[in-house]
Amino acid sequence: MPSSLPVTMQPPTLRIVPTQMRTDMYMLGAMYAPSDAVTLMVMGNYIEKEMDHVTYMGGAGTTVRGTFQTNPKAFGDTKVAALFPLIGIPESGSPSADELTFKAGVSLPTGSTDETAQILTPMGGTPTVRTPYMMQTGTGTFDLEPSLTYKARRGAVGFGAQAAASIKIDDNKWGYAFGDTYEATAWVSYRPAQWISLSGRVKGRTMGQVEGIDPNIVGPVQTANPDFQGGERIDLIGGINLVGTHGALAGHRLGIELGAPVYQDLNGPQMAGDWMLTVGWQKAF
Repeated sequence: MPSSLPVTMQPPTLRIVPTQMRTDMYMLGAMYAPSDAVTLMVMGNYIEKEMDHVTYMGGAGTTVRGTFQTNPKAFGDTKVAALFPLIGIPESGSPSADELTFKAGVSLPTGSTDETAQILTPMGGTPTVRTPYMMQTGTGTFDLEPSLTYKARRGAVGFGAQAAASIKIDDNKWGYAFGDTYEATAWVSYRPAQWISLSGRVKGRTMGQVEGIDPNIVGPVQTANPDFQGGERIDLIGGINLVGTHGALAGHRLGIELGAPVYQDLNGPQMAGDWMLTVGWQKAF
C-alpha cells in the first residue's frame, strides 16, 4: 500500500487504514433579540467520534494484523454571533416577505485538541497516541465565521440562499490550523399547512488542507497527514419542519433533515462522506 507522504516524520507506506467513521454532535444554543436591529446567539456542542481501522503487518504486504476502533468524546468549540437584519423585517401573517441578514460570528477554541486513543500498530503494539486531526473535537483556534442569508416567501412557497465561511486567524498551541471553509446553500420549501413545511436544498462546501503540523500526530495512516485533509463536496438535502401552533405545543418547532453527497473531490486518500441526519428542536419565548 504505497503512499506519497511528503510531510516530515510521516512513514512512506500506509499500514493502518480507516474503514468507517461516525460523528455524533449534540448542540445546545440560545438566541436573544434585545431589539429589532440585532439578535445575539451562542451555541455549544458535545461531540462523539468513532473510527474503525484495519492494521496490516510489518512494513509491506497485505497480511492483516487486526482491527481496532478509536472513540474520542469531548466538548467542541463554542460559537457566538450577532445577527443583523439588513433588509426586511417580516410582518406577522404577511403572505410574502423578503429578508437579508448578516451574521458576524466567532468560534471560540473551547474544544479538545489533545484527545488520545489506544491503537494497534503494524508490529503488534498497542500504544496510546494522540488521535489524528479530524478525530479531535475542537480546532484550538479563534475563527471568524461570517455569513449572509437571503430568505423570501411567496404564499406557501419559500426560497433562499446563504453564503458562509470559517476563517482561521491563528495557529493553535500545537502549531497548526485547520483549513478555511467556505459554504454556499440554496433551498426551496413548501408549506401545505400552517403546522408543516417540506424543503429541499443543495449545499456546496470547500475546505482547505491543514496548515502546519502537530508533531504528536504521526503514523502510517492517511488521517495523520495534514495534506490529506479537506476537499470539495456537494450535498442534496431534504427536510421536514413541524410547528406547534396552539396549546402546549405553541412555539415549539421540530426540524429533520436527511442528506447525502452527490459530488466529492477530496485532498489525497480519504474516506468519502456517506450520509447525514440532523434533528433539531426549537422553542420560541
